[in-house]
Amino acid sequence: MYALFSLRNALRVLLMLVLVGAGAAVYVVWQIHQDVDAVSERFTLDSGPQSTVIFDSKDRAISALYREHRIPVALEQISGHLVNAVLVTEDRRFYQHTGVDFRRIAGSTVANLRQGRIVEGGSTITQQFVRGAFLDRTKTFSRKIREAWLAAELETRFGKNEILQAYLNRVYLGDGYYGVEAASRGYFGKPASQLNATEGATLAALINRPSGYGLRRTPARVRERRDWVLQEMLQEGLLDPGVYASSVVIPVAATLSSAATRSAQDPAKANGGPYFVDTVTQMLYEQFGIEKVLTGGLRVYTTLDSDVQRFAEQAVLKRLAELDKRRVQGEPLQAALVAIEPSTGFVRAMVGGRNFVESPFNRATDAKRQPGSAFKPFVFAAALEAGYSPGTTIGGLEESVASFQGAYLPGGEHEMESTTLRSALVHSSNRAAVHLLQRVGLRPTIDLAARMGLDSMPAVPSLALGTGEVSLLNLTSAYTVFANGGILQPPTFIRRVEDADGRVLYRAESEGHRVLSETTAFLMASMLADVVDHGTAYGARTAGFSLPAGGKTGSTDDHNDAWFVGFTPNLAAGVWMGYDRPQQIMRRGFASVVAVPAWAGFMKQATTDNKPDWITAPAGITHIRRCKESGGLATEYCELYGEVYGDMVGIGRSPDACPLHTSTGLVVAPIALSSIPPQP
Repeated sequence: MYALFSLRNALRVLLMLVLVGAGAAVYVVWQIHQDVDAVSERFTLDSGPQSTVIFDSKDRAISALYREHRIPVALEQISGHLVNAVLVTEDRRFYQHTGVDFRRIAGSTVANLRQGRIVEGGSTITQQFVRGAFLDRTKTFSRKIREAWLAAELETRFGKNEILQAYLNRVYLGDGYYGVEAASRGYFGKPASQLNATEGATLAALINRPSGYGLRRTPARVRERRDWVLQEMLQEGLLDPGVYASSVVIPVAATLSSAATRSAQDPAKANGGPYFVDTVTQMLYEQFGIEKVLTGGLRVYTTLDSDVQRFAEQAVLKRLAELDKRRVQGEPLQAALVAIEPSTGFVRAMVGGRNFVESPFNRATDAKRQPGSAFKPFVFAAALEAGYSPGTTIGGLEESVASFQGAYLPGGEHEMESTTLRSALVHSSNRAAVHLLQRVGLRPTIDLAARMGLDSMPAVPSLALGTGEVSLLNLTSAYTVFANGGILQPPTFIRRVEDADGRVLYRAESEGHRVLSETTAFLMASMLADVVDHGTAYGARTAGFSLPAGGKTGSTDDHNDAWFVGFTPNLAAGVWMGYDRPQQIMRRGFASVVAVPAWAGFMKQATTDNKPDWITAPAGITHIRRCKESGGLATEYCELYGEVYGDMVGIGRSPDACPLHTSTGLVVAPIALSSIPPQP
């Protein structure tokens, strides 16, 4: 009786356990169903985060920004050898199953049992895609159910080729490469469409253990796996025996591209102007946000000319190497170079320092230093706007000018009692610049500089000598006004930005606006051309640069900074050299010695194909002859009894006739000339 009672209790407990187990199983399945429904509602064939690619002015890739380096391509743009290798390796019955291959699962189970360990996986390509796109990597029974369920659901919504394309673009292939296109360019220096059987089998071999197999780290292991893939392709009839025989004898190392080829083909390995790219990157982050830039697959078309950039880097490093031989070793001498197209404002090249890896600080954009005499053209431009002309004589240069600190009279290398504006600029007269600033006025000069992009200038007499601080980018941009008829085109780095689908998100619009009269710009260009041909920048000519050009040197009194900004009608370039912690570059380290050779070396290469054109004179420019003694319009008697010189003036700016020389040759007391504006 007791035994019967115990048997009944045991059956009751067993029934209860069965019911509980069934209920738990139903609950687990119901939960999985809920999870699957939630995931399937956001089903897409998203290949994953995409790299943002940056292009130069000729639409050549120069860099990539990414969280996962991935460049999606269409299935038609992937080599058939690679596709076959992946199918043979990962899912031979891909086109036969409906997301889960039960035959393969059974086969892999038997193989694993025989080996006593897992030697084969049963997941299809669809399951692998689902796992990577929608699930985590935890190895649980419920995750495997979710994976299979979602794979079957995915195949009801999308075609086989769509799934295969998404998989090939998403799969990780080691060394930071996601998707076959990025890996193909990174490993072999070619797009995925051009892969041969050996290369296709190599990539397929990496899928199994992308982190365990390294093409450069463990080439023997990769080759063993690759040759197995080639053998399987041969057996499946996907590879010609002759191709197989020639493929298996190739060492893995022989298939890898050189660093130069990878740099040209893989934007992640390109080194297209690192200081320029860094500037563009910060602009993109500010406009689109970091997340969109690193994952959104933007296409960024910039203004950088990669050839001009290469010339800039070569010229800077060459000049630094030459100067290194002439100085005591210590803190490295630094340099920066910016090249801008005057008509558009497009930045064609940028060097921000000696070495970006060692010092990413951009000395072309972020460093502000005193430009010295390179600021003088803005004082002279203000004078021309006020009515002066290049031939106007300014005298009394031996007299001091008033300042808040008392009487002020600068020294200099080329000083005299009186001179014309043209001669003063050619010889970089400090006293002439200070006197001219006083006569034109601080406020008009500061306002003109601000219009040209140089703001926050100090209201002191020494401003004429460049005691305000500027960046090389802004100073070079300001000089483009002289080459562009008085129009300022702000520096432009990005032409347009497109999203991954080709929609334009941003396009640079011309923002040019007039900041100088056309006459003033032309006259300034003429005066600055004399600086190159006869003045402090003549070293550019002795260095072999022969195209018509204008420019101005700039050196600080202590020789801590050396500048030269020069231009042709088609290209303006600025060079700065100095130390990050200001100190003397070298004894008598004038810009003519330090910076001009770097500029000349760069411009000779950057303008090789340019014609020897110069800026066309605007309407209203008149060539006149001045009397050297009076500054007035020369008469026939000035030619007989005095000296005359040529000048150019704008419309309505011609001086009165000389009042000093007459038919009798007598010289009368000079009178005030309307052509010379009075001092304020």
